[in-house]
Amino acid sequence: MTAAALALAHESPEPPGVPGAAAVMARASEENFPVALRLLAGRERRALQAVYGFARLADELGDELDGDRPTALGWLQAELGRAYGGQARTPLLVALQSALAERSLPREPFERLIEANRVDQHVNRYQTWEQLRGYCELSANPVGELVLAIFDLHTPERVRLSDSVCTGLQLTEHLQDVAEDAQRGRVYLPEADLARFGCSPQRLENPGLTRAVAFELARARELLWAGAPLAASIDRWRPKLAIAAFAAGGLAALEQIERAHFEVLGGVAPAGGAMRVRWLGRLLRASQRERRS
Repeated sequence: MTAAALALAHESPEPPGVPGAAAVMARASEENFPVALRLLAGRERRALQAVYGFARLADELGDELDGDRPTALGWLQAELGRAYGGQARTPLLVALQSALAERSLPREPFERLIEANRVDQHVNRYQTWEQLRGYCELSANPVGELVLAIFDLHTPERVRLSDSVCTGLQLTEHLQDVAEDAQRGRVYLPEADLARFGCSPQRLENPGLTRAVAFELARARELLWAGAPLAASIDRWRPKLAIAAFAAGGLAALEQIERAHFEVLGGVAPAGGAMRVRWLGRLLRASQRERRS
């Protein structure tokens, strides 16, 4: 975005159709977010909620808005700048600016979340896993970096582990949303992998698709487990549980897809609470073994 365009967006009013805070936060019940929130209290809880609200708003503007999405994303970028200056106007960013001040959160991860949604406006296919992983650097990994910053746990090694978990979670979400994404004209499964199993973005049909989903599921599971040592590196029990809960939610979602025999075109039921708790227990036990080794 040019300096002139950003200056214009800075002065522009809120675009029509921007969803309210309640509508944006209602999506929390559909994701891993509520489990982590229940494990926290006070400022960390509010900061995590504010970061989630920003990420969800960016996705809503990039995916759901009926109108000029690039302009709306430019407005969000300008509103982010206002939040860092303590002058945000929209409720979700007003909530975020308090977290920015209290937790000293870096701006660059928020910018990458906006950029991911800009990419979505003109890229709807990924030829290789390396290309898709690059997209996850924009769309998913910044959230993990911000979570670490909220807990004052930001180190290069923890960021590396967090990136593995967040990329695994993003790939898991892509597997859950194959049909929904296809309706938007997007296919996030790498074309090279689809072709390997006799499938294509133009023909998302079983059995080729189920074999491709099984292949990507193994990759997502490997990424989530590769990031499992992150919890072992944390001494404070609340952040340890909250961070482990994100990975556990992803592993539970993968188990649900597996139980559905990798048939995702009709949608996959969300993992139940008992399954999430079981995976959380497994991750925490793995964390204890990691600490002893």
